[in-house]
Amino acid sequence: MEKIQAAIAKARAARLEPEPGFPAEPKKFPARPLQTKDVAKETLPEITKAWEALQSFSPTDAQMNRAHVVTYEGGAEAMAFDALRTKLLQQMRTNAWRRVALTSPGAACGKSTLALNLAFSMARQSNLRTILAELDLRRPSLARMAGLKGHHNFGNVLSGEAEFSQNAMRYGSNLALATNHSNRRHAAELLASPKTEAALAKIEADYAPDVMIFDTQPMLVCDDMMAFAAQVDCVLLVAAAEQTTIKEIDACERELASQTNVVGVVLNKCRYMDRGEGYGYDY
Repeated sequence: MEKIQAAIAKARAARLEPEPGFPAEPKKFPARPLQTKDVAKETLPEITKAWEALQSFSPTDAQMNRAHVVTYEGGAEAMAFDALRTKLLQQMRTNAWRRVALTSPGAACGKSTLALNLAFSMARQSNLRTILAELDLRRPSLARMAGLKGHHNFGNVLSGEAEFSQNAMRYGSNLALATNHSNRRHAAELLASPKTEAALAKIEADYAPDVMIFDTQPMLVCDDMMAFAAQVDCVLLVAAAEQTTIKEIDACERELASQTNVVGVVLNKCRYMDRGEGYGYDY
C-alpha cells in the first residue's frame, strides 16, 4: 500500500506544478453558508420531533453481513472505518464543513459499502446527527444493501415532487438513510438544478444534521458527480486496489479540485496489507 500511496503523492505533486490553465496551488473552497436553524433550546424539541417522525428500521445481522457493513455494532473489524470517520470529522469540524460526497473513478470500487460503513460508524456517536443520501440515481443500491423496504425515491425529494419525511428511514435516533427504489432519467440535470439546492437547504433547516454524506455516481461513468460537486463542502475519492489506475485517480482529483475540496483518497479492496493495517486511506 505504501507504494500506491507514494505513487498518488508523486502524481499529485506533479499536477500541482505550475502549468498553463491550472493554478500552482490547489484552491480551497470555503464552507457553504449555514442553512440549519439556530439550534437553541426552543428549537431542539422541533428538530427532535422531525427526526422521531421518520419511519424507523432495524437491519438484521445477516443483512449487515451480506452488505459487508462491519460498523453496525462496532468492534475490532470496525476500527479502520472508525479511524477514517474520526479523521474525516476532524477535518470537517476544523473547516466548518457539513456536506461530504463519496465518489470513485469507476464502478465496483466499494463506494456504497464505504458510505454505509461510515454512516453506521457515525451513528454510534450519540451526539452526532447524520444523513446518508443516495445520489447514484442511475444505479441505486443502498436500499437493497441495507435491507430497506418500501418505494422511497430521494430523487423525487430533490425535484420537489415529494417530502424528505416520506422518503427517508431512521436508524436509532440520529441516522437517516434517504434511498431510491428505482433509477431516474436526466440525473445530471436534476443534480445541477436549483431545485436540488433548495431541497438540500430545506432538509438542513428541518433536521439540522451535523453531517450529510452523499453516495454519488462514479466520475468516469457519467457527469453526475461533476454536476453536483459545487453543492458539497468536500469529497472523498474511493479507489480500488489492482483496478483503479494512478492516472484515473489523478484525473478525478484534478476535476474535483476545480469545484470543491478533495479531502482524501481511500484505497479499497487491498489484498496485501502490512500487519496492523486495515482500510487504506491517503490524506
